[in-house]
Amino acid sequence: MAQHTPPAPRICPACDGFACVAVTLGGRDARGRLRTITAHCPACQGTGTVPARRVREGAGA
Repeated sequence: MAQHTPPAPRICPACDGFACVAVTLGGRDARGRLRTITAHCPACQGTGTVPARRVREGAGA
């Protein structure tokens, strides 16, 4: 019996799959570590993928 594989998730077009990034603020803290903040993609809420769109069959213009 053949196994069906699920379709690959669609990559977010806004962030190209890089949904979370660390941005340096410049300078270092008292321990010598870089100060960073994490920014998430607003389009996919940090997941890197978007749900597939449903295609309507027979939809006319």
